Amino acid sequence: MQHCQRRHPASGLVSLLLLLGILAGSTTGNSGPSFAADGSGLEAGPSAAADGLIASPEPDWPQWRGPRRDGISGETGLLSTWPEDGPRLLWKADGLGQGWSSPIIVKERLYVTGDVGDDLVVFALDLDGRRLWQARNGAAWQASFPGARASCAYSQGRLYHLNAHGRLACLDAADGRQVWAVDVLERFDAQNITWAVSECLLIDGPRVIVTPGGPQTLAAALDKQTGQTVWTSGPLEGDRTSHASPILFRYAGHRLIAGCSSGHGFGLDADRGQLLWSVPLKNVYGTNVSTPIYGGGRVYYVTPYAEDGRAYGLRAAGDRIGAEQVWHSPLDTVTGSGVLVGDTLYAAGYRRNKRWLGVDWATGQTRCEQPAFTTGAAVFADGRLYVFDETGMAGMLTPDANGLQVAARFRLVTRRVRDAWAHPVLLDGRLYLRYHDTLWCYDVKQP
Repeated sequence: MQHCQRRHPASGLVSLLLLLGILAGSTTGNSGPSFAADGSGLEAGPSAAADGLIASPEPDWPQWRGPRRDGISGETGLLSTWPEDGPRLLWKADGLGQGWSSPIIVKERLYVTGDVGDDLVVFALDLDGRRLWQARNGAAWQASFPGARASCAYSQGRLYHLNAHGRLACLDAADGRQVWAVDVLERFDAQNITWAVSECLLIDGPRVIVTPGGPQTLAAALDKQTGQTVWTSGPLEGDRTSHASPILFRYAGHRLIAGCSSGHGFGLDADRGQLLWSVPLKNVYGTNVSTPIYGGGRVYYVTPYAEDGRAYGLRAAGDRIGAEQVWHSPLDTVTGSGVLVGDTLYAAGYRRNKRWLGVDWATGQTRCEQPAFTTGAAVFADGRLYVFDETGMAGMLTPDANGLQVAARFRLVTRRVRDAWAHPVLLDGRLYLRYHDTLWCYDVKQP
């Protein structure tokens, strides 16, 4: 299937109503920051009450997958195509160690992690790729698939990072000095998983959200100044942590967190930690990887190795919120998560269908396919998907009425690989791509 499927007009009307929230009981759109700039309390005004993803109040690209953790950049004025060997390389930085974490960028500094020897190292670079400082956050992961997993999160001059062993550290972003650290697996009596803790921490105002899993606690909020526990949510029986990272959004007046454990997709009250819903999300390896996707009163969870992506419609009744399945898709994306653009979810299949798909957000039907790239990750900006697939191929896909068109493509990693899993980052006309030891910075701005 190379072209987008045309829907029946009635189906299109239903899709429109759903996206407007008439059937889902919500309004759409991404809200502004939920907390004041100092992280101390809720903002006043309409933006605080609007349904949608809640953005970080920090500038630039302060966390995993961007301000709203959705893989969408507000960049415009970008090149519509590239030369055969790719856009102009501004610089590259070597010596970052083994790892798949993508960088974050705040206030003209870039932060990225890597495993170097026996250590997990957090690096700070300037925007010319020069190293400013480096700091240790515990031990490297040297078991199955060695390398650093999680990206940092930035808030109010501090960095927060969770290493593969469950060590959560707060560092001063100016110099890497450790402010506090805690072993969350030990604190919450939880166990690590086969391919190690990989969660990219979520900062919610004064709190750091983490998902240790285990028999006592599903998720927890820590005071970001001290590391002390603020709230915990009850466990899901038999579950452990997963490789997925949570999202924060507002629906029907509630601030909510959606995340994944080893066997479930779940939703929590962000202020109290109360478990509001859980849905089965199981596969033969007992793990989940993809960040949930939210839009228009629906949450999408996908479990790998099972060709099993499901969208759940949320329903609010007072303080209770339930989730009911509305569609199922064979899309089985893993490390790439997905990007919801308008009424289409774009993501790459993993096992059966290693190509990029456009899925109708209202129905779950596959609209279009593009085999030019295999499974991977993308960021959306200026009308295009900036793709980096697991073989080290980078490029752009342009959605149009006929499907996904290849706008550019070049091979970044020249040797044969299948583990180029770091997500691309796009900020200030620059595209950042990482493969283990090296980070490349490309100029993609129109002259």
